[in-house]
Amino acid sequence: MFNRSRRDLTRWFTLSMGSILILFASILYYQRSINRLEESDRLLYRKARVMTANIDYEWRQDKERIDLSNVPILGKYSPPSDSNLIYARWYSAKGTLYQFYGRQPADQIQAIAAFETIQAHPEWLRQLTLPVDHNGRTIGYLQIAIPLTDAQVALREMLMVMVITMPLTLGVISLVGWFLSGIAMKPIRNAYAHLQRFTSDASHELRAPLATILSNAQVGLLSPVEAGKPKHIRLENIAEMAKSMNRLVTDLLFLARQGGRLDSNTIQLIHLNDLLKETIATPSIQSAAKHLTLHLELPEENIRINGNADLLQQAIINLLTNACKYTSSKGTVWVRLISQYHRVLIPIEDTGIGISEAGLPHIFERFYRVDEERTRQKGGSGLGLAIAQQIVAAHGGYLTVSSQVGKGSLFQIELPLI
Repeated sequence: MFNRSRRDLTRWFTLSMGSILILFASILYYQRSINRLEESDRLLYRKARVMTANIDYEWRQDKERIDLSNVPILGKYSPPSDSNLIYARWYSAKGTLYQFYGRQPADQIQAIAAFETIQAHPEWLRQLTLPVDHNGRTIGYLQIAIPLTDAQVALREMLMVMVITMPLTLGVISLVGWFLSGIAMKPIRNAYAHLQRFTSDASHELRAPLATILSNAQVGLLSPVEAGKPKHIRLENIAEMAKSMNRLVTDLLFLARQGGRLDSNTIQLIHLNDLLKETIATPSIQSAAKHLTLHLELPEENIRINGNADLLQQAIINLLTNACKYTSSKGTVWVRLISQYHRVLIPIEDTGIGISEAGLPHIFERFYRVDEERTRQKGGSGLGLAIAQQIVAAHGGYLTVSSQVGKGSLFQIELPLI
């Protein structure tokens, strides 16, 4: 699936970039053709101006007299060796051929146009027909032409270079597209892998309590009813498993619905000193820390931030519960509140079993457990730290961790000050 998507991305990238490249090359070729044609036109016009400047015109006894003897090429002067004129023609004002050099023309001028491109096998010519005026009156037409061989050769070479380089460029574009599509597909692959692992872990987590509920229900149905003695043990097991499933489903729904954003209606001013005192005093934390020494260190000034007090308290409870759970009896857990220039820190440190270096990069992943067996014995689902990180991130903060195996862990919440 991913390889097919990557091929499709590469194909569309190559097609789009190739189309842009072909369009650019076509515009460049067209512009080069126009430039070469303009160069030929300027050359033609200069030659025509030089020739018309040497025409002698007189009006005697109601008759005009045109002398072309001094006109280069048409007159008595032989064409210069570097002249590339194919022909030069002089037509009268009525369009009748009067004098010419080069190829035999028609007796009558065919068309009166400034510049024309004419196909004269085996070459193409650029022709200029220039009306010559005297005192506001047209006295004749000068028509000259030069070959477009140089322009054709230059354009043919340019086209050959394009024909050779275009496939090579498209090949490079395809390779670049394949490389870039691989980079683009990497987060999708990771997201898909996380989704697969999340689905697998969630299914696994739900399967165990469901099996326990089913087995207890079946045994309860099959066992004989003792007079006056309800099957409370089986019912307690079923109730406990149902509570466990309810907590798991609640956590999953929170992760799915929260989406890393806070509802603006729930944001309020939070006094962190009071929030931490209330959190430490909650029954769940007192129960989890009954075999430990729990220290709360608060500054003298009251620290305030904007946020959702309930969610922030849940994140701190998750971190404290995790610290107490993996700290052995008579261990110590510290909760501190530190105010700095533009941020507030809430470090939660314990003297527990610690986390290995291999496990630290994955500690905030959903359903991740450093020690599967030990975590299952403790009753964890592997969602507490993921929820805590998402809540902290929703408040614009960061949750970091540092740990040493056998010495303990330090989870630190960093939040922006108002």
